[in-house]
Amino acid sequence: MMCPATPLSLANELELRTLWEDKLRITVLAIGAVTVVSGGAQVAAPRFVLGMIGADRSATSAQLFATVGAFMVVVGGALTHVTIKGSELQVVLFWSTVQKVMAVAAVCLGVAAGVFGPAALGVAAFDLISAGFIAAFALRVHRQGIIVTGARP
Repeated sequence: MMCPATPLSLANELELRTLWEDKLRITVLAIGAVTVVSGGAQVAAPRFVLGMIGADRSATSAQLFATVGAFMVVVGGALTHVTIKGSELQVVLFWSTVQKVMAVAAVCLGVAAGVFGPAALGVAAFDLISAGFIAAFALRVHRQGIIVTGARP
């Protein structure tokens, strides 16, 4: 015999269903996950990733690139976590947008200075589009005055 659903478990189930039905929220969640993965790749194999974007692969470049990757892991992890859990959502959305805009500027300056090859503009384009999605989600959360919550463990 099955136990009847408690209000808390039913609310959690409904919230999780709402999470996966919200396309903008899912997009922001995916951006957070991609930021974690790409930052992790920069930390784990900076010279390989630098080679992919046509940049210098010196020890100094690799170290700085790995350091940037570490920050990407932190911001992407915070964005992913808060998009699922809902705690302090507006703050993390704001700073995630700032990180993406600053990344666009840094990559574009790096291409203009000849530090990165033109392939790096694809990274800048992804970050610019990501910033737009994150900002749109932040604006919606702000306008609706909501605190998005997720299932609690």
